[in-house]
Amino acid sequence: MATKKMQTQADINHIKSISQLMRILGLSAPLHPMVALVDYNHVSIDMFPRGQKISLDFYKISFKPTFTGHLKYGQGYYDFEEGGLAFLKPKQIVFSPEDLESYEGIALYFHPDFVRNYPLGKTINQHGFFSYDVSEALFLSAKEKEIIANLFTIITNELDNNIDSFSQDVLVSQIELLLNYSNRFYNRQFITRKAINHDIISSLDRLLNSYFEEENGLKNGLPSVKYISTELKLSQRYLSDMLSSLTGLTTQQYIQNAIIEKAKERLSTTTLSVSEIAYELGFEHSQSFSKLFKTKTKVSPLEFRQSFN
Repeated sequence: MATKKMQTQADINHIKSISQLMRILGLSAPLHPMVALVDYNHVSIDMFPRGQKISLDFYKISFKPTFTGHLKYGQGYYDFEEGGLAFLKPKQIVFSPEDLESYEGIALYFHPDFVRNYPLGKTINQHGFFSYDVSEALFLSAKEKEIIANLFTIITNELDNNIDSFSQDVLVSQIELLLNYSNRFYNRQFITRKAINHDIISSLDRLLNSYFEEENGLKNGLPSVKYISTELKLSQRYLSDMLSSLTGLTTQQYIQNAIIEKAKERLSTTTLSVSEIAYELGFEHSQSFSKLFKTKTKVSPLEFRQSFN
């Protein structure tokens, strides 16, 4: 078992520093060891073998002015020609070249230590898109693309200047502005791509309904966020952020509401006891079910049933 783990780790190209990455890409060493910008249009596609697992110890923000073809998005494939952004967090394992955006566009790399002593160092984990899958990229309108392009130009110009005592302050402020705009644009994307997102919500509803109708709760317990996101082929964070934007609920809250609606159905249309309904839905203890039910509805399961008699 230990040998297998060692082999698995050996299969991953673990890049520990931005300087190491630049050497692999055949580029000059960065002026600042903790931040660099790479134009992948000038990098050989053979630097990383296709399908190789890669793990970075630093953040990556990729900007592609144009996308072509179609991209997997949730359970379907959708054509698009917009430009976009994709994000990677440290230690995230991806596959080349697809997950490295096929070596096109521009990529900004920065080490966590670069922002650690700034307010951004404490808030960067709140930017959930660093936990999204690469297939959940941010698609940009023409106006949004212009804003992002301008920010990358400012960062490029700053990196081309000689490093001075203000360089880090300026770069961190531009990175923070880039992330804040990304938050705004992702929220817009959740709203404007309603057809796609409503398809995802419909699939989620069908998945939860099937889970309860097939009494999977008896075998597997309550449906988890991980189970739901895996079945929908979405990252947990993207699904939760998308639901929060459109419904005001996290994935966990959405699941809980579905549980309550199914419980109401059982209480009003069957003679099953509260305990039997609880176990059927996936609760280990009926008390936990009763507590959740009362929290959500302000009445106990028995009081709810009695209102139908």
